[in-house]
Amino acid sequence: MAATPIEDLAPRTEDEVRERLRSGKLVEGLQHMSPQYLQGIRRILTASADTEFVSAPAYLRAAQHAPALNNFGSAMSIVQDELAHAHIGYRLLGDLGVDMDRLIYERPAAEFKYPYAFDVALDSWTELVCANALYDQAGYVLLSDVYESSTFGPWKRALAKVDKEETFHLRHGRTWLKKLVKDPGDKATVQAAVDWMFILTLEWFGLPDERKHHAVQLEYGFKDKTNDELRQAWMAAVVPFMAEIDIRVPAHFDEDAERYVIDCPFPAAFDAEAKRWLLDDGPISWDEVLVRWKGRGPMNEAYVEKLQRGYRTTSFRRAG
Repeated sequence: MAATPIEDLAPRTEDEVRERLRSGKLVEGLQHMSPQYLQGIRRILTASADTEFVSAPAYLRAAQHAPALNNFGSAMSIVQDELAHAHIGYRLLGDLGVDMDRLIYERPAAEFKYPYAFDVALDSWTELVCANALYDQAGYVLLSDVYESSTFGPWKRALAKVDKEETFHLRHGRTWLKKLVKDPGDKATVQAAVDWMFILTLEWFGLPDERKHHAVQLEYGFKDKTNDELRQAWMAAVVPFMAEIDIRVPAHFDEDAERYVIDCPFPAAFDAEAKRWLLDDGPISWDEVLVRWKGRGPMNEAYVEKLQRGYRTTSFRRAG
């Protein structure tokens, strides 16, 4: 069964939706949506849910290297949270006419919409806690922006819970990094992980503003900040923390410009298998980055296969 066509679901005109938003009312369901609003909210919900969903096998892989059983339990709590957050997004998409079985379990791996960073394997406990400090900070920045600006009532209310749980993930990562950097050997492993993960997280926020048109997203309240504004908000949270724990990152705050500046070629070519940026080759074009993003990375098929395996090996199908 395919998703119900947008034109069969969204009864409002664009002018009617704009008038509702101008009056300060939230959009509560299909009865308040135009085709353009519905298309936009489906897109952002899919990207959000996919990101939470794929983070689960990514974190599970690294959690196997937990130094103690209680640490493994903490990581499993984070994995459980991520799956619950994905469930929220997918259920809302189901309410918006999307075939949930097809979306979650039958979609080809390459069609999932999540940041490229999760296509690169997390192979150690250090990389896991770095991901909590960097990736979850990116997710927190993005979802906090959505929570503050969203005009879609059901998601706005659900994000109040998500926001609190993402704070726990961040605290887990930061607490562990503060502990690890006290040992010179562990500090070196943290530095090595941050060297490749920091720049991948800079990419998390998408194309620069001159390449991205935000008019509809901003007008309809799907987000409030532009991609570059979100990137700045992330650096404002991460760069001072890394300085506090004496970990180098390729960015600094420019007092004159009153903004964070990236100190390395960006965007740049990335060797995903070696987890190494080819910075000596200089910057590349965003068109080249798009080719990498669309081609996905080393773990894409493995992670999606793990998530879809149970559905494919049983006769279970969603009732109704």
